[in-house]
Amino acid sequence: MSRRIATILTLNVILAVGVVSTLVAQQPAGPAAEKGAVKGKAGGAAKGKAATRPTVFFRETWKQSAKGGEHPLLAENLSNPNLELKLYGNAPGEGILLTGIDGDENNPTHMWTGTCEMACMATFRHKTNFANLTGLARMKINIKTSGFHQVRPVIKTEEGMWLVGNAAVSSLSDWLVSEISFADVKWLRLNPTKVNTSGVWIENPDLSKIDEIGVVDLTPGSGHGPGGWSDIAEIEVYAASVPR
Repeated sequence: MSRRIATILTLNVILAVGVVSTLVAQQPAGPAAEKGAVKGKAGGAAKGKAATRPTVFFRETWKQSAKGGEHPLLAENLSNPNLELKLYGNAPGEGILLTGIDGDENNPTHMWTGTCEMACMATFRHKTNFANLTGLARMKINIKTSGFHQVRPVIKTEEGMWLVGNAAVSSLSDWLVSEISFADVKWLRLNPTKVNTSGVWIENPDLSKIDEIGVVDLTPGSGHGPGGWSDIAEIEVYAASVPR
């Protein structure tokens, strides 16, 4: 046999072995392998079990007074009968105003902080339930702002501790719905009388029973016209309910 023929035969054998190896590798896994794959997938799903997404704890859209126009924000302007309105930062009847028109997308009924001579806030207290803000709890707010003003979440725990979050939202051009996940918020203590922060970051506060939830603008208003204020229309809180 010539050397040339031997070389060709050797190459053919190598090629055949390679083809067989490729076909074997492409064969579907056997029952045992498939069983193992399913088991692994199920195990991963169990470890990564999805957290429960809470439903709406409360929704507030405001209700314009019979005379309409601009006037001090009052409890009668609440549209949700299950809520109590709490105002902080100015004397009753001063500071936060209500304005806008019910059902108007360009000027919805909303609270306005322009006449707040100091930082001011509004909170809501559910009459029958605490809010559990752990897990995937979040707040959704429809806002419009001017200047450097921002809207932040504020809460009061069952024990009476006031906290304000570092999450801040603003919208200079138009009404914008923003969402804040409470799991991502860092908290500072808040003095509800002066509406200012104090101390250091509160590590892992207990958010399982929240008495009041609301919004705060930590900057005084500049009055009418552009300059500095926050408009806050619809507010929704998604959280589990805990009976009082």
